Amino acid sequence: MGSVQRYKTTQGTRYLVRYKKPDGTHANKRGFRTKIDAQQFLADVTVSIEKKAYIDPVDSRVTVGELADAWLLDQAAVLKPSSMHALHSAWRTHVGPRWASVRLDAVRYSDVRAWVTEIATQRKATTTIRAYGLLAAVLDVAVRDRRLADNPARGVKLPKKVAKRRVYLTHQQVDLLARQAIHPALVYFLAYTGLRWGEATGLRVADVNLTRRRVNVQENAVMVNGTIHTGTPKTHAARSVPFPHFLDELIRDQLRRKRPEHLLFGDGLQPQRLPNSRDGWFAAAVRRTMHIDPTFPRITPHDLRHTAASLAISAGANVKAVQRMLGHASAAMTLDTYADLFDDDLDYVAEALARARHAAVIIVAEAPAMNAQATRAELPWQPDPGTTPPSL
Repeated sequence: MGSVQRYKTTQGTRYLVRYKKPDGTHANKRGFRTKIDAQQFLADVTVSIEKKAYIDPVDSRVTVGELADAWLLDQAAVLKPSSMHALHSAWRTHVGPRWASVRLDAVRYSDVRAWVTEIATQRKATTTIRAYGLLAAVLDVAVRDRRLADNPARGVKLPKKVAKRRVYLTHQQVDLLARQAIHPALVYFLAYTGLRWGEATGLRVADVNLTRRRVNVQENAVMVNGTIHTGTPKTHAARSVPFPHFLDELIRDQLRRKRPEHLLFGDGLQPQRLPNSRDGWFAAAVRRTMHIDPTFPRITPHDLRHTAASLAISAGANVKAVQRMLGHASAAMTLDTYADLFDDDLDYVAEALARARHAAVIIVAEAPAMNAQATRAELPWQPDPGTTPPSL
């Protein structure tokens, strides 16, 4: 399978290992200081070839950037434009400048850990996790391609994402906000259906069923780099979402003078753009509402989705119904996302346990007394305290 040969250098004797690779070509590695080291290397190579775990050093000499280019192209075939935009941004800003020119066999765990720490001290956890995930995914491909024996990036500890505090509006606050907005129908619709902005603005006239009061969500309009891209909803699955009867007239107004293929909201031809968070119409409506009611929270359009979940749960909707309305992948996801809205259920659990224990204690307390009465009834005569038993 191979051989060890001795040769002379100006620094002394060195050893050369020659061996045949799985593809039949020959390879060698020189520079071993002792024959034992050379023999050990040859033994390791022989075992790895027999176990089909051999890593060709030539394959490990490509750079992270070369492998990342192919990986990003593959992702573009399966991910939405908005997700690809985030990946390209992470590569361009954080991953590429540090790792693009580094050879695969030169990536070290300690270097990756130091890089992650550096980003974490300057950016949010979400940015750090996305950049690390991109690098780790590219190196995973290197492992699958047998360019690396293992992934040196795996195992690095990442910062924890801090969940943003959610804001839930009451029915009265939704009314107040809608009256201050130039698009009140859209405010009401988002607050009582829980649709994402892109899902609502991607609805078409043909998707509305006035008889059943349902909308069929099957498109999503998302703006990426100033351009609106229309595709499937976030979970790639269409769903039917109900709307309450008091929205009938507002929705009928949106349907007037539009053909089935027209968009429900806006001019019918172009999806409404997400308003600017500082000077857009929604932010202006929030400021006017806060001026009227100083306790009104500063919110974004996405907070109306959270409001819909809150109003539905407080109205008695079960978790499965809320999951279907919001388009979550599972009821567990809904529970994890809106666990704070189910605090009252914990009170019900405590009360139910208290009632159950109270009932159990009464049963246990009554049981000995009932048994004693039964025993006394079975005896022919039972003396009471202070009495004399009858003579036999």
